[in-house]
Amino acid sequence: MSDLCYTTEYTILSKDVDPQRRLRLSALFSMLQEAAIEHTIRLGMGREKTLDRGLLWVITLQHAKIQRLPLFDEKIVLQTWPGADMHMYFPRYFRISDYAGNTLVDVSMVWGLMEAKTRHLIFPEEYGIVIPENTDMPALSFPRSPVMKDLQSAGTFSVPRSYTDINGHMNNTRYFDLAEDTMPSALYARDLCEIRTSFLSEAAFDTDIQLYNSADADTYLLEGRSSQDKPLFRMSMRFL
Repeated sequence: MSDLCYTTEYTILSKDVDPQRRLRLSALFSMLQEAAIEHTIRLGMGREKTLDRGLLWVITLQHAKIQRLPLFDEKIVLQTWPGADMHMYFPRYFRISDYAGNTLVDVSMVWGLMEAKTRHLIFPEEYGIVIPENTDMPALSFPRSPVMKDLQSAGTFSVPRSYTDINGHMNNTRYFDLAEDTMPSALYARDLCEIRTSFLSEAAFDTDIQLYNSADADTYLLEGRSSQDKPLFRMSMRFL
């Protein structure tokens, strides 16, 4: 298989799962994040090209279509490959399959590069950052920002130090822990089939996030805003 597709295997550990033995969403997206980083290194765009030059990889959009979440002690195969770059943005796709080759989860993400000093997105070609497109693998559904409606105030969340990452802000995976902690128990018990997430602005340590949410028979919506009412993130989760 082409070097433009990175494949790795993983066994789901006890630390990765929830009380129902399903792969926890924060663990799922952490796994994808690390696979993307490893593939980027193998494509010659490792830390010496980015982090050591003050450039940080950030995620702006995510879309996951879930047939079922992997379970405790299950062996899975994870593949990731890059799509065609979009000037400031890099689409990247992921597929998790079981050992029989059945697709469990498809994920598409849009990544960008942010300058650490200014906290602004940069044009990668100006820094010689190039990630070639893999035309042999499918371009999965392109992520779109979730549609929010009927939101109600759901309190305030203050970002703890343990939720921040190498970029100095709340890691994208931790937003799924926040969703898990705030959604109705009746929805949490059901099987998840789709997630859309949009990251609009950073939340650093000790940032107070004003939460707004809504839930109906099969959907949970969660939005976070700054104290100045600036949108920080939006998330929609659809259940079977």
